[in-house]
Amino acid sequence: AGQEVRRRAHDLKFPVVTVNPSTPIGPGDIKPAPTGRIILDAAAGRMPAFVDTGLNLVHVDDVARGHLHAMARGAPGERYILGGEDFTLREILENVAEHLGKRATTIRLPHWFVYPLAVAAEGVAMLTRREPRVTLDGVRMSRKYMFFTSKKAEREIGYVWRDPRLAIAAAIDWF
Repeated sequence: AGQEVRRRAHDLKFPVVTVNPSTPIGPGDIKPAPTGRIILDAAAGRMPAFVDTGLNLVHVDDVARGHLHAMARGAPGERYILGGEDFTLREILENVAEHLGKRATTIRLPHWFVYPLAVAAEGVAMLTRREPRVTLDGVRMSRKYMFFTSKKAEREIGYVWRDPRLAIAAAIDWF
């Protein structure tokens, strides 16, 4: 859909600037989003193990400011990644535990082990009509490290991000 919007905007000479946030976290995550759920579950002690994966974390407020920078300074037709710092899931869990004065889990599960758990969780979710804690899509996505750089946004639109550990702490305190 995004490519089609950019193509049509280009055809109509409409100045579209696209931003691609990495993994925003922070206070105010009402639903919560999948990453907010990870932080909430880890803080509540409901994350006894983890898989080997990684995410690029960024404070949600930095992403909001990045949108404004892109609107004011972005070049039409360009895309900007609004990210922060790369973390393994283990490092994220360690940061949550550290903020709470607890110990993080050290149990790493292989992806092949988690796959049947996701199948079962989705089956139960269909019956209970509740959101599954582990999903097939989540397990598939976790096989890749989702690491990014925001250098282009920093250089071209003046994007600035803060240490995402501040966002982890703010999210925990808000939850």
